[in-house]
Amino acid sequence: MDATFQVGDKAYYPVHGVAEVVALEQRDVGGQSTHVYILKVLESGLRIMVPTGNAAAVGLRALMDDDEIGEVYEILQAGEVVGDGQTWNRRHREYMDKLKTGSAFEIAEVLRDLCVLRATKDLSFGERRVLEQARGLLVKEIALATGKTEPEIDREIDSLFDDYAA
Repeated sequence: MDATFQVGDKAYYPVHGVAEVVALEQRDVGGQSTHVYILKVLESGLRIMVPTGNAAAVGLRALMDDDEIGEVYEILQAGEVVGDGQTWNRRHREYMDKLKTGSAFEIAEVLRDLCVLRATKDLSFGERRVLEQARGLLVKEIALATGKTEPEIDREIDSLFDDYAA
């Protein structure tokens, strides 16, 4: 089933974040004429070409709706760290795998786990980078989906972890 995005629509592309559909084109891919989305990642300006028939397979999805945003906030508030006691590099690998799925819920789990973990121990350099990446991906998407500013969303997320800040 093809995703149905139009020029000007915002969509989430795994790992890179929110992108705008800047064009729908027909391109020659592997000797076949294929319809593609041309995406421009908002954060970096990177341009990505995604065949419309592969959009779902690569994880391209619509921005979260209000119900999904509510679920993300519930995940962030859960406060339970899964996989504590693992080595930092194993956690890092698992977190990167979750970010690659493009699932807002998995990204929220990564953010929650690292924020809770940060309150009890120093994070490795790699974990700090993953924390910032997960936070950035969620903040940008939620801000665009709700019409709020990124600093407002940052404050909302920070307030969820006030109990862990010591």
